[in-house]
Amino acid sequence: MVLDTATLRIAFGLMALVLAFLFYFSAYRVTRSPYSGWWCLALLFFLTGSACFLLDGTRHQVWANPAGNVLLVHGGVAVWAGARSLRTVPPPMWAFTGIPLVTLVASVLDSPATNTWSGGPVFLAAMSLTIGLAARELWRLEPGYSRVRIPMAAAAGGLSFFYFLRWAAFVLEGQDGPVFATVFGSAVTTLVTMVLLVVVSFSMAALSSEQQTRALRMVASRDDLTGLLNRKAFLNLASEQLADRSITRGSGALILADLDHFKAVNDTYGHAAGDLALQAFAEACTATVRSTDLVGRYGGEEFVLLIPGASGERAETIAEEISGRLAGTTAVGGMEMPTASYGISTYEGGTKDLEGLIASADAALYAAKSLGRNRTARSDWMS
Repeated sequence: MVLDTATLRIAFGLMALVLAFLFYFSAYRVTRSPYSGWWCLALLFFLTGSACFLLDGTRHQVWANPAGNVLLVHGGVAVWAGARSLRTVPPPMWAFTGIPLVTLVASVLDSPATNTWSGGPVFLAAMSLTIGLAARELWRLEPGYSRVRIPMAAAAGGLSFFYFLRWAAFVLEGQDGPVFATVFGSAVTTLVTMVLLVVVSFSMAALSSEQQTRALRMVASRDDLTGLLNRKAFLNLASEQLADRSITRGSGALILADLDHFKAVNDTYGHAAGDLALQAFAEACTATVRSTDLVGRYGGEEFVLLIPGASGERAETIAEEISGRLAGTTAVGGMEMPTASYGISTYEGGTKDLEGLIASADAALYAAKSLGRNRTARSDWMS
């Protein structure tokens, strides 16, 4: 029995529908993983897009054909958005408007009432682009993210390349050309996409589970109010960095910071104002240091920073910049942001004594407080 394009599209639609229900109930509802959510949305786009093409050859083709192109491209964009969510990067909004809009315009202007391949070059290019971008996002994940990262990236990359070859054949010889009709026609593409979709969808479950696990781990390591590392997470990560001599040859600085007269802020303006001050200081810290530096809430109004590669002088400059940002924060209700005092200790290659570093910085912080607050003191000044 020979399966025609319409039969394959019906089979593809049914498969997409089954997969969408399967992964909605078994993956998304269980994990609430953004990745699984995007995949369910992509499957629905593929389902409805394929259904539109079943109207080719009827009087509805004039709107169904462009709609099918746009829906399939939306599916490709959703696949890309899902891959970006694994790195906690939001999808660009222009992708959901710009790429489908260009596809729609190209399809509408290319006689969709009589041409079943209206806007074909733009549609094929958009599918190759969006799925290729998804492959790139999967490839950019850290090596230890998941065992299925490489197979997923390879599958997406292979499908993107297939669409690129379809586009090239279409442009070079047209929709009726022998190579395009035989190798890259709708029936062949539907069959190839069905096989890859099944393989990729089941691999998706592993990535969704890993994403949820990482999200839970992130929540467990973060301070609820400020979003910084909590004390335990900071100490663990700082110990790992000190043990790794490959990080700027093991030298750097540790900064212990404390907001001055913080109790007075709570007593005068209320605890909500105190929380605002803590959040403002946390934002000042993260805006000042590098993304690779460690910043944590050590306890109460006390914060700790580990700056690999920084000298004592550089740590002083960082403390000054943080205080400047804090002072420039707009407060409400007439509240003035508190100042901060800093204690700095430095370390050289081979140092692994985190407790000693913190103790030295704490002693320097006590000295800064004794000297009148709103200043920085270094442990090497005290030796």
